[in-house]
Amino acid sequence: MKNTESLKKNNDFRIVYRNGKSVSNRLLVLYKLPNNTNRNRLGISVSKKVGNSVVRSRITRLIRESYRKHEDKVSIGWDLVIIARNPANGATFHEISGSMYDVFKKHKIYEDK
Repeated sequence: MKNTESLKKNNDFRIVYRNGKSVSNRLLVLYKLPNNTNRNRLGISVSKKVGNSVVRSRITRLIRESYRKHEDKVSIGWDLVIIARNPANGATFHEISGSMYDVFKKHKIYEDK
């Protein structure tokens, strides 16, 4: 993640939830909020409702890797929070990656070069 930091603090997540815009599809919800920097900050949230710790960890890894694959085409200067929905449990990497592409396109922060 070259131009990306992690969102770690609960307060940072809350600010994005409260002030950001969201779009969703079957697997993911994406919140975005401008952060006025030259980097993106990424937060990933996978609820206990989605599965046990092994499942949540796997989904988090898939989301992080999928973001890494798309990262060079995502606009810079955003705080992004990606939330996994229940159907993400059991989804393949390609399904997650396609879902992420979809929410980035809906938010118009994905630049096809």
